[in-house]
Amino acid sequence: MSDNKFESIEQRVSYGVGRQLGDQLRNNPFKEFDVAAVQAGIADALANAASQVSEEALNEAFSVVSKKLQEQEQELAKAAAAEGEAFLAENAKRDEVTVTESGLQYEVIVEGDGAKPTADSTVSVHYHGTFTNGDVFDSSVERGQPAEFPVKGVIAGWTEALQLMTEGSKYRLTIPYNLAYGERGSQGAIPPYATLVFDVELLSVK
Repeated sequence: MSDNKFESIEQRVSYGVGRQLGDQLRNNPFKEFDVAAVQAGIADALANAASQVSEEALNEAFSVVSKKLQEQEQELAKAAAAEGEAFLAENAKRDEVTVTESGLQYEVIVEGDGAKPTADSTVSVHYHGTFTNGDVFDSSVERGQPAEFPVKGVIAGWTEALQLMTEGSKYRLTIPYNLAYGERGSQGAIPPYATLVFDVELLSVK
C-alpha cells in the first residue's frame, strides 16, 4: 500500500492515532460501532463543540449496551461451564483416569521414583497447558524453559496434584474451573469457568 495519501509527518501521526483507536475499538466487546458516528464524536471533541447527543441519552445507551454485554458474558460463561462438565464426565469414564475427592482428574503417564514434594516445597516442572478443545494457552515445553514455583503458590488443582507426584513423574491433569481460575478466569488468557488440561512433568523438588 502506498504512503502517498498521508505525506506529511502530521498526517502520518494522525493516521497512526486513528489506527490505535481503531485497534482498541475492534478489540472492544461491543462490536456494533457506527464508524461515521465515531468520527463525528471525535471531530466534535477535538473542536470542543457541543455534543450532538444529550448526556441523558448517552447514559441510557451505555446502560443498555452494558447490560447486553453482561448478558452475553453470562451466556458464554454458562456454555463454558456446561462444556467443561461434559468433558470431565466423559474423561472420568476412562480407566486410566483417577478422580480425587476434590474433583481433580489425573492420569499417570510416567511414574517416577524420586522425592515427593509437600505443600511447603518449591518444584521445577515442565508443563503443557491446553483448553479442552486442544488449543494451547501456555507451555514451558514450547518455551524450552522449565518453570520453578512454590507448590502452594499455584492453582488449587496443581497444588493437589504435585503432592501426589514424585520426581521423574509425568501426569496429565484435567482440572475443573473451581480448582483452576474460577468464575473470573485470568487476565484474558483463561476465560471464566474454563476446564484446563495440563501435562506436567515433575523435574525436581528443591
